[in-house]
Amino acid sequence: MTQHAYSPAYPHDPIKEIFPDIYWVQGSIRLGFGLRMNRNMVIIRQNHELTLINAVRLTAQGLAQLDQLGRVKHLIRLGDFHGLDEQFYIDTYQAHLWSQKHHATYPALVPNTIISTSTKPPIANAEFFIFESAQYPEAALLIKPVKLLITTDSIQYWKNWKYMSFLTKIILLIMGFRLGLFIGGPWLKRVTPKGMSLQIDFERLLQFDFDALIAAHGALLNSNAKTQLTHIVQQTYSPNKKVP
Repeated sequence: MTQHAYSPAYPHDPIKEIFPDIYWVQGSIRLGFGLRMNRNMVIIRQNHELTLINAVRLTAQGLAQLDQLGRVKHLIRLGDFHGLDEQFYIDTYQAHLWSQKHHATYPALVPNTIISTSTKPPIANAEFFIFESAQYPEAALLIKPVKLLITTDSIQYWKNWKYMSFLTKIILLIMGFRLGLFIGGPWLKRVTPKGMSLQIDFERLLQFDFDALIAAHGALLNSNAKTQLTHIVQQTYSPNKKVP
């Protein structure tokens, strides 16, 4: 792959430490004329080796900051919709790619290690979760010492509309997006097989011991994520509510 084939580096914040040796970059992506929204990358450092989750290409200044943290060793792709910038990091750092099989989006990204429920992550004291009923790959990653759940599009927390263009905000509001913790509506509709439900998957996820959450969009939810998600799952799959 040649340099001009990569997606450009869009505006982003500096790398910020949110837990010991766990970092967050809030960036952005241009979806079309007048359309821009935020997206997040999580960076985990162990023994001077870095694992990037929900990869976002950084500017030259951002890459310099990243290189100061350590050497990029692993990429973890948790969701089907995301993967735009993985090839850049694979080519630049010879990073090892972890993901599920059979992605519909960016299918040319072939994982070095396939993620399953029994796969041990490249991070100590961590565990993968798989949405087994979903018809497109979607996973989550639990970092046990800090009770942090890392997701992609399945569960998101939005604190503000940062990096959202006015037109994007209007479209998202029409689609039902609001500030707070929520299950991604367009994601749920796309991944739920016809006539089926992901309720069992969410109930399995709620067996995990987490308190904080960060997704591929939005912001960090520092606490109370599991309690909030429990209520949201109950509301989403209420017998009186129609779900995809």
